[in-house]
Amino acid sequence: MAVAASDFFDHMDTFFDYRENIYEISEQTTKSNRVDLKLFQQFVFSKQFQVIDGPAVMDFQAYLKKERENKGGSINRKIFTLRKYAQHLRLVDAPEADTLPFQDILKIRQGYRNRPRALTKGQIKRFFASIDRDTVLGIRDYAVYGIMYLTGLRVGEVHSLDLDSIDFDHQRITVSGKGNKVRELTLHDELVKILSEYITVRSSFYQHEQSPALFISKKGNRLAIRTMEDNLRKIIQQSDFTEPFTVTCHTLRHSFASHLNDKEVDILVIQSLMGHSAPRSTENYIHPSIEKIRKAMDKLPGVIFMNELIERGVLNLSFQGARPKRE
Repeated sequence: MAVAASDFFDHMDTFFDYRENIYEISEQTTKSNRVDLKLFQQFVFSKQFQVIDGPAVMDFQAYLKKERENKGGSINRKIFTLRKYAQHLRLVDAPEADTLPFQDILKIRQGYRNRPRALTKGQIKRFFASIDRDTVLGIRDYAVYGIMYLTGLRVGEVHSLDLDSIDFDHQRITVSGKGNKVRELTLHDELVKILSEYITVRSSFYQHEQSPALFISKKGNRLAIRTMEDNLRKIIQQSDFTEPFTVTCHTLRHSFASHLNDKEVDILVIQSLMGHSAPRSTENYIHPSIEKIRKAMDKLPGVIFMNELIERGVLNLSFQGARPKRE
């Protein structure tokens, strides 16, 4: 026996209601879950599957990998959503829910992932210098990306900030992170100045008084995540960045962690600032600078010994010059 395809999707409303109101999952995760389930629903009906069984799910995996060319992580996330939905069907005693195959479906191997990249301090300065602060939108964008870099906030966390999230009197900001975990961060003087400048011009935005959001669009709506990402891409293009990797809003978060690490800030402090539940998550964000790596190499016993020999004149090193051209 198996769950009929016509019955499988009947409990989607109760699934999302339970996850949002009882489990209190984040808005962004709920949005992703909806997209995943809708995609699976379209696939099942387009292929005219009568039941949801192992072959149907494996065909869905193949479709994601070969036709949509999704990466392993994206495919695994979609299967994880279906696995959670299957758990909900068992919870509500849906007929034959215990026959669903999602628990047995193998994860797609992702191989070794490249560590996310970070910008150097010089590149960070060049990026912010490229933002036109002579306009209201430029002042807003400077504040958006300033708060991402200077506090390490995720783009979704910046999106959800409200005006009352900022406490200028005590120089604090209250952030709602993944899993609705709330943390408080200190605003240093530079960020206070940036946010104060933005708050001053925020009243120039249309219907600004009707939105509780800290960052709003030209139309007075909460500034969308997509808009933040698109605007950053435009700034990167205008500044003629030549970095061999794609710079995104998340790059600013990685740069925040890496630059703190260069200043010898304890990893547990960085972990707390970034809202991670474990240091292992924070380790992926840390990128020692070339200067820090060079200083570490200079501390190697062999390097120290060689430098001492050179300083005492015991060891003379010369570098071969360019070969003379043959006539």
